[in-house]
Amino acid sequence: MKESDQKLTMMISQRNEEAIDILIDSYGGLIKSVIRKQLNYNHDGLDECLDDTIMAIWENIHAFDPVKNELSQWIAAVAKYRTIDHQRKKIRQMQQEQSYGEVADHLFSDGSADIEEEFEELLAPLSPKEKKLFRQYYDEGVSSREIAKQWNVKESWVHTKLSRGRKKIKQMLLARNEV
Repeated sequence: MKESDQKLTMMISQRNEEAIDILIDSYGGLIKSVIRKQLNYNHDGLDECLDDTIMAIWENIHAFDPVKNELSQWIAAVAKYRTIDHQRKKIRQMQQEQSYGEVADHLFSDGSADIEEEFEELLAPLSPKEKKLFRQYYDEGVSSREIAKQWNVKESWVHTKLSRGRKKIKQMLLARNEV
């Protein structure tokens, strides 16, 4: 193992924050390259994957074994698998959104005379702010990016609020045995 890699692993192990700068300077290009390749050169999620990778390296440096491989190989593997985890998370989130959309479609397609009343009932466990968010996203079809701009928040905040709101609705429906 190179002396610089040995020093870097020791600094990370000792939780020396300067190690993050050295890590990024030394291996940032490699990490970004692996992430881009795994994301099929789609830059959506690149920054989040980069942050996750650096945190994973920081938290799991004890798992690095210089006998098995070089630090650069280990870092590349961490970047690859963190990116795969990120992609799986997005897929699960998209599947969940589709399944909740199907529940909403089912509720609205049953021929009910007062769809708005059913929609209000569905949104009952949500706060007024969450209701407004759900109306914009699901009823009006406004994209999460546009909502984030309108509300002056990060797009990830919008997705988090939608996810938590769906969980509240699901809990209510499960309690009533409707799902």
